[in-house]
Amino acid sequence: MDRGVYAELEVTGDSICHVADASRLTTVRSVSRSAASGEDVATVDFTADTAADLGEVREVFEYDDKTVYRVARGEGEPPQCACEVVECHGCPVRHLQADDGGITFTFVASDLASLREIVVDLREHYAGVSLRRLTRSEQPDGTGDLVFVDRTVLTDRQCEVLETAHEMGYFDHPKRANATEVAERLDINRSTFAEHLSAAQSKLLDVILDE
Repeated sequence: MDRGVYAELEVTGDSICHVADASRLTTVRSVSRSAASGEDVATVDFTADTAADLGEVREVFEYDDKTVYRVARGEGEPPQCACEVVECHGCPVRHLQADDGGITFTFVASDLASLREIVVDLREHYAGVSLRRLTRSEQPDGTGDLVFVDRTVLTDRQCEVLETAHEMGYFDHPKRANATEVAERLDINRSTFAEHLSAAQSKLLDVILDE
């Protein structure tokens, strides 16, 4: 079992990566990465509907009604996506998925200080960085850290947005509801939902990472 801090993050906004862009146009069914921490070359393969026109993304294989696409970063090129920003900190990305223009992925950081550095770095590059899950492995002596979150740091509206999104399955894998559906339940537009959700999760992230 990996020791450290297991984190699941969601990154939203414009120009996150080719996979996120593809998920705005079609259903991305699976994503795999060949990169590991410290490598100079990263390759991402993802499967999506054949009918999608993904511009510069290269098609490498087609079967039934699906197409496998490939995106590669060459040696010496700067990071091109949120996953590569994380991997520059020595934390290989796991379980990547893309939906509705955003990406969700997991990784293991050595400690909360390292996780904080990664989050700060991501926030410098992308508009929306949200913590979806955080698990800290037990220490060798069997003890662990408990984090208490004061709900009063959130406004009533932010609590309502989080609770509704959770109830409808927005945070599930796979999602049982997308951002548009949750926004309709709340009787707000999609951008307003995204603003409330981002603000609420940023507050929770600040509390959790404040050692």
